[in-house]
Amino acid sequence: MKALDIEAVQAFVLTADLKSFTRAAEALDTTQAAVSLKIKRLEQGLGRRLLERTPRLVRLSIDGSTFLDSARALVAAHQGAVGSFGVEQRRLVVGISHHIVGTELPLLLKRMNAAEPGLVLEIRILSSNEAFDAFERGTLDAAIALRHDNRRRDGETILEEAFGWMAAPDFVHRSGTPLKLATQAPPCSVRTMAVAALEEAGIAWTEVFVGGGITTIGAAVSAGLAVAALGRRVAPAGCVDIGPQLGLPSLPARDVVLYSTSTDRRTKNALRSLSAAIRATGR
Repeated sequence: MKALDIEAVQAFVLTADLKSFTRAAEALDTTQAAVSLKIKRLEQGLGRRLLERTPRLVRLSIDGSTFLDSARALVAAHQGAVGSFGVEQRRLVVGISHHIVGTELPLLLKRMNAAEPGLVLEIRILSSNEAFDAFERGTLDAAIALRHDNRRRDGETILEEAFGWMAAPDFVHRSGTPLKLATQAPPCSVRTMAVAALEEAGIAWTEVFVGGGITTIGAAVSAGLAVAALGRRVAPAGCVDIGPQLGLPSLPARDVVLYSTSTDRRTKNALRSLSAAIRATGR
């Protein structure tokens, strides 16, 4: 057997994690065709099919599942060898809107660390407005936030976030009573968006839970306490969009935007991997 191509092994690990050739290509700053070719040659060298490919899904084969842990170890060992002579340590401070990340945060951090293991990551979970303000003050190297207005039209659009009126399947709303809401405290822009939509539609509402981020709001929703305006991508597992059932107004989509002025190669690599991982969660 020929020696394994480390770049091909890295492409396989990324594709397995992100479940997408396209997202793996984004993380590696290359093309989907190049990633596909690397993995095809890796499979030929191993004499094993590692990935099952369909038009809508990429998943590990049985042999791919067997190979994955060893592949990760090989990539990690290679990165360790490359860094043997020391790399200047650098801190990367990123602000992310709490409405953008949910239970997938460990995957996002894993991908950033894999891209640039020598970086010291400092992640701040903020409101979109707080992230914008901190980035403009220069206290963040990068910000990932929801674009609610025309305050800034620059930045890289990562994806479009679709919002819904998310609730537990057994949530009960009694006709003639105000809609029970779980929200983030003002001045949360998603709260403002939701309340404006209800008031414009003439729908009475009452706040029964105020959370400190999407995790606590999602917990209230999962517990059946209330309905919340949440991105469908990051809403708690098992929740449903109850809007059509209750005749609630549609909520507008919002762009998820990355802002960064850094030209440092290591920072760009880490942020590119982060963006690809966020896009992958929208599948």
